[in-house]
Amino acid sequence: EWDTVTPEAKNLINQMLTINPAKRITAPEALKHPWVCQRSTVASMMHRQETVECLRKFNARRKLKGAILTTMLATRNFSAAKNLLNKKTDGVKPQTNNSKNNVVNIPKETVPTATMEPQTTVVHNPTDGIKGSTESSNATTEDEEGKARKQDIIKITEQLIEAINNGDFEAYTKICDPGLTSFEPEALGNLVEGMDFHKFYFENLLSKNSKPIHTTILNPHVHLIGEDAACIAYIRLTQYMDGQGRPRTTQSEETRVWHRREGKWQNIHFHCSGAPAAPLQ
Repeated sequence: EWDTVTPEAKNLINQMLTINPAKRITAPEALKHPWVCQRSTVASMMHRQETVECLRKFNARRKLKGAILTTMLATRNFSAAKNLLNKKTDGVKPQTNNSKNNVVNIPKETVPTATMEPQTTVVHNPTDGIKGSTESSNATTEDEEGKARKQDIIKITEQLIEAINNGDFEAYTKICDPGLTSFEPEALGNLVEGMDFHKFYFENLLSKNSKPIHTTILNPHVHLIGEDAACIAYIRLTQYMDGQGRPRTTQSEETRVWHRREGKWQNIHFHCSGAPAAPLQ
């Protein structure tokens, strides 16, 4: 598009790109240049669509990168605070708690006789729901669209966890980006990229599990990042049957970054701390 740039703009750019500092245009001189002082007469009034699109793509990548870095920092701080709290409460062990992997033992007499099908339950914080008369009835269209997109993020997160519980790697790959990155307990603090690492657990553990698994998503918080990106943070409780047939519960803290491409949401990064997402039975 250089051919369509005005002569005055080319002249200013060439002077600013001069390698020799002694010959390069100074800041005061640049501000007095005709392209700056006389924009109404010498500057082009036409937006270059290709340039605009490039700027939009760059801005989208910058926002996504910022979201991932924010997610990593927030989860790291959360884990540090949790470790500090655990240190303060050392020696205080409730009788119903097992200190390993945050596992809660449920007495055998409370085990329901009915078979529990794999499913996911979302439990919202009451303050996150729809407020009553204290909220203005003149909600804007943008607010309604934002609420709808947040619900979409929660639903797609449920679908992803359901695929994990069912050991359905094909469904999992359809929801996740091929270049998915993650920090999770199974990776021992290392950053994992791609699907091969996760495929191992699907093929050797999740797909072979015939016992019921139930997941509860506690207080999901969704942050919208522009039109096509979002971040969700939540507590995940996983109920399952161990090797001795006893029901157990594990807890993990998870944050996921979602990106919408061609109208389809995909998980591009997640950070999990606490107990492993896949219970080792």
